[in-house]
Parts: sequence; structure tokens; C-alpha cells
Amino acid sequence: MNVAEATQRYLHYLERVRRLASATVEAYRNDLSVFAAFAGAEDTQSVGDVTTPLVRRWVRVMGEQRLAATSVNRRLSALRGLFTFLVGEGTVSHNPAASVRSVKTPRRLPETLFEQEMEEMLRIDREDFAGLRTRALLEILYSTGARITEICSANVDDLLFRRRALLVHGKGGKDRFVFLGDVAFDALRAYLPYRHEFLLRRGLDTCKALFVNLRGGRLTPRGAAGIISQRLSETGLSKHLTPHGFRHSFATHILNHGADIRVVQELLGHSRLSTTQVYTHVGMDRLQRVYREAHPHARRQNGGDHHKEKQ
Repeated sequence: MNVAEATQRYLHYLERVRRLASATVEAYRNDLSVFAAFAGAEDTQSVGDVTTPLVRRWVRVMGEQRLAATSVNRRLSALRGLFTFLVGEGTVSHNPAASVRSVKTPRRLPETLFEQEMEEMLRIDREDFAGLRTRALLEILYSTGARITEICSANVDDLLFRRRALLVHGKGGKDRFVFLGDVAFDALRAYLPYRHEFLLRRGLDTCKALFVNLRGGRLTPRGAAGIISQRLSETGLSKHLTPHGFRHSFATHILNHGADIRVVQELLGHSRLSTTQVYTHVGMDRLQRVYREAHPHARRQNGGDHHKEKQ
């Protein structure tokens, strides 16, 4: 069986058995067709003749073509999946891509806003449903540092008004409370009556979602990203800000104002401190100041340099 035929069998399996989305299947098709073309240029037609050195050469060639590391790894993952499928049905005896390491990808932090930029982003004067929803959504994202999926899946019943808190359902089924600052709380109180009236007019008053779209359904993370993108365009800020950028801005700003990193870890719902350290960056000036104030030998001692050699 040649590579192209094996690819067709695999795509049929993904589509009919695993029921992957058509866009996902098409992405696999494109990635595997690239490998089929490379294998053909290397005089390798049969899947049984594909070797680990051949796969490594393919990865090296993609690197020489300056293809992004994420794209290389995606194609390599598609090839691993193909041969895992072929091993499972007995067409080949081993997976030649299994031992080929993925390319290291640079760890990119989401873009964040400076505090003044965030103030501009949140200065929304519209008093209609859409405007109040946008202001409440952005204020809550910035006030809580919650993931956009957590906010979009939140219900009105998850609000604790007296405590000014919101119960969110995090990764791995871990629930936690996030807190609403005064500005976010006021924005939410202004939005909720408009939300109720908006849903009532459409006969959807039983909807539990805290944030709803313009059709009366639950706002999705993709919809929220669109709202943020539109607001960013309105402000004229030359940055690409995703919903996750609000989470990153939240952590960065409260750290810069002296919050303990372990408290930030709890607020973000991270199980490991190392994850929080990746999500947050603290100004070098503050790091240096904390170091100089905390380390006993960071500052010159009174009475001169005590490290002078004895004569």
C-alpha cells in the first residue's frame, strides 16, 4: 500500500469512526499530503518502506524551510497518527515516527496591556444591552483573572452578591471562587437588568447563562474573543489581545502591586506554582528591589566593604 492510499484509509477512519470535524480531517489531509510528496521525492512509495531516518530527514527539511515549529510538530503528529492506525490494522509492524522527537517551540506569553491601556479598554460609555454586556464582560475578566471558558460557562446562580464573588468551574472539575472588584461589581449590576429584559422579550427568561449572545444563547469563548477584538479596534490600541490576555494582565498587574505569587496562584486556579510563573512577568525594577530588601548580603554593609582581604 502506498502512502497516498494509506492516507485515504486513515482519513476515512477519522471521518466515519472517530467522527472528527470536516475541517480537522481536511487539516490531516493537507499535512499528510506534504509527507506523501516528500516520500515520493525520496523514492519511497510504500508505507512499509517508510523509516525513522526518512521521517527525521523530513523534519530537518521542514526546519531548513523555516517552517514554524508548531506547524512542523502538527505535521509530525499527523504522521504518527497515520502509522498508529496502520499498526493497529496490521498493515505495518511498527511506527517509524514514534521515536522522532517534536521540535522545541518557543514559549510565547499572550500579549498584555499596560494599566493605562487597560483603563482605556474598559472605558465604555454605551448604555444599551450590547455596551453594558461588553463592559461587564471585560471588567469581570480583568477583575477575576478567570479563564474565558470559566466565565462563558458561568450561570447567574453562580454569583454570590453578598460576597461579591463568582463560583467558576475550572480545569479538572476544580471549582473556586473569584472576586469582583467594585468597578466590576457595578458593571455587572448595570448589565443584569438589561440581560433579563433582553431575554424576556425573546421568551428566553429561563436561560441561566450569565453572559448571552445577541440571539439569546450562551456567549461562547469565540464570541467573547470577537467582542474583545471589536473593542480593541474601537480604542485604536495597536495590540493583538485575546481573552487570555486579560488573565495575563490581571496576574501581571497585581504582582506589580505587591501581591504574593502564591496568592496569585490560588486566584488563577493553578495547581503548580511553575505555571503561575510562566503566566506572569514582573518588572525587573521590582524584582531587583525585592531582592535588595530581602537578601542580607545584597547591600553594602555599614562600615565599608566587609569582604576586604585581611592584610
